[in-house]
Amino acid sequence: MKIAVVAANGRVAKKVVKEALERGMEVTAFGRGETNNTDASSYVQKDIMELTKADLAGFDAVVDGFGAWKDEEQPMHIKTSQHLCDILSGTETRLLIVGGAGSLYVNPEHTLQVKDGADFPAMFLPLANAQGQELEEHRKRSDVKWTFISPAGDFQAEGERTGKYILAGEELTLNSRGESIISYADYAIAMVDEIEKGKHIQQRISVVRE
Repeated sequence: MKIAVVAANGRVAKKVVKEALERGMEVTAFGRGETNNTDASSYVQKDIMELTKADLAGFDAVVDGFGAWKDEEQPMHIKTSQHLCDILSGTETRLLIVGGAGSLYVNPEHTLQVKDGADFPAMFLPLANAQGQELEEHRKRSDVKWTFISPAGDFQAEGERTGKYILAGEELTLNSRGESIISYADYAIAMVDEIEKGKHIQQRISVVRE
């Protein structure tokens, strides 16, 4: 398979690049920085908002690894992912988005989300709101084969690669130990599994460590 990873120098994206390469996929990394910090041998220096249809033509899947942390930058989650949707509109290329956990539902009626909880950290609320809005914009797109993948609540950059995870849906899911946790490495496994299988087109899924 031939895949593109956008905003590839991000920490999650780098794990996805590594996992995909280890499975024999042909990976092209796109990043705005001059330096390629990924394991991909093919690197294109280009800002995500400057990408064109020609840049992403011929790929089986595109991974959107964009992330922003400053409050004033949060609207870029929506702007960048919608730009990718516009580029891929009407094509067979699938778009997989590294999502957030804040928009996962905590009740069967799907009226309350993780971010609505009284104990949700205020510092992460702008990010959670932005990624929740990003998801809602994707739900409006029937012209793109998108999949939004939310991690568990405790998303660990340096967590171990166990190779095992639980595939869940729209609701916050706990493992057998009552935890909502997953490492970047295990998340990357789930992402590449979805790239290979493509079973959740125009859906949001979530993953948690077993």
